Amino acid sequence: MQPPGPQQQPPPPPLYAPTNGDFTFVSSADAEDLSGSITTPDVKLNLGGEFIKESTATTFLRQRGYGWLLEVEDDDPEDNKPLLEELDIDLKDIYYKIRCVLMPMPSLGFNRQVVRDNPDFWGPLAVVLFFSMISLYGQFKVVSWIITIWIFGSLTIFLLARVLGGEVAYGQVLGVIGYSLLPLIVIAPVLVVVGSFEVVSTLIKLFGVFWAAYSAASLLVGEEFKTKKPLLIYPIFLLYIYFLSLYTGV
Repeated sequence: MQPPGPQQQPPPPPLYAPTNGDFTFVSSADAEDLSGSITTPDVKLNLGGEFIKESTATTFLRQRGYGWLLEVEDDDPEDNKPLLEELDIDLKDIYYKIRCVLMPMPSLGFNRQVVRDNPDFWGPLAVVLFFSMISLYGQFKVVSWIITIWIFGSLTIFLLARVLGGEVAYGQVLGVIGYSLLPLIVIAPVLVVVGSFEVVSTLIKLFGVFWAAYSAASLLVGEEFKTKKPLLIYPIFLLYIYFLSLYTGV
């Protein structure tokens, strides 16, 4: 009986022991009956509360550090405002101011000071453009001239009011003068009907000018002017006479 030979020592453990899920290298003798498959991970993105499966290209970009190319910025709520709100156009406010100008009597209960204290640009501009449009008959160049007179005429009234001690801003004067053109727009179709009657036509023109001048002066000429009120009312009256002359072609 031969003495037992020296026992073989087991091989030392590898420096790196693969864990579950990593590749394991085996010898060719032990790999005869091995088989298997590699499954790709099911990666999903959460976009807007819905899970969407990532494509291979998306996964590749993210692994290479280019995931920022796939980022989508959230929409800013301020960018989704309606157009009228974006342009600061309040149709209800404009309609109320139109009523205040067309019905200047204090007994009607309108807060007419809102036309002066809360000025806007689009309402008066629309009134001036509409007045220019009805003045287009045979005199197209009047349109730009009416807008020019509105801007610089309001500037003249503003400077005069400041010289006389009034506390009023140019935007307020611009808005009041623009809105107060509405009476001249109202009498325009009436003048078309009674144009052949010279006396009636003249009376209607005077009524329209007084109506417009009163609407503007009652808003711009405050108690701070005291005895100087006629010095501001008279230029306003002349300004609307000139506006009417642009319409009638006189």
